[in-house]
Amino acid sequence: MTTHLAFLRAINLGATRVFPKDDIRRVTEAAGFENVRTHINTGNIRFDTRMRSRPRIEQTLERAFAADRGFDVPAITFRADEFAALAADAIALDDENPGLARHYVYLLKNELDADTVAHVEARRSDAGRMVVRGRAAHALLLPGYQDGAVDPLDAAKLLGVATNRNLTVVRALAEKWC
Repeated sequence: MTTHLAFLRAINLGATRVFPKDDIRRVTEAAGFENVRTHINTGNIRFDTRMRSRPRIEQTLERAFAADRGFDVPAITFRADEFAALAADAIALDDENPGLARHYVYLLKNELDADTVAHVEARRSDAGRMVVRGRAAHALLLPGYQDGAVDPLDAAKLLGVATNRNLTVVRALAEKWC
């Protein structure tokens, strides 16, 4: 059995995409995953599985979620050791950039090709900059960026299937589940 973390995209936004964490846990268990845990109500899941293929794990989750909810719920998964390394890298990047107002980590379903990485990292402004490392894209936001702006660097559309978490959540999940 291997421990994995899954991050769900576009849930609990408005009245039509509701997916409470107790339901997420129930559906994940019914799909055959074990030792299922959730963290806050934004689609963070920890589970154990014998499956080895990331695409197969994601497909199994996505089918189960769609069947239960009636809408697509993209799932982005990492083995616990992969997520621990991603979190350590995010923390180091944050330490290398003191004075940030916010640090969002976009978790990517797939790594970006070199051209897309260049386009994403070209997204710089007075609000901050983007840095891509593996299956994570970091929005390093400076004081003065428009607080509450969902995508102040206009980079999300370049990332493919992705969901973001702030560094506080990334750190907490790595400490708690990895």
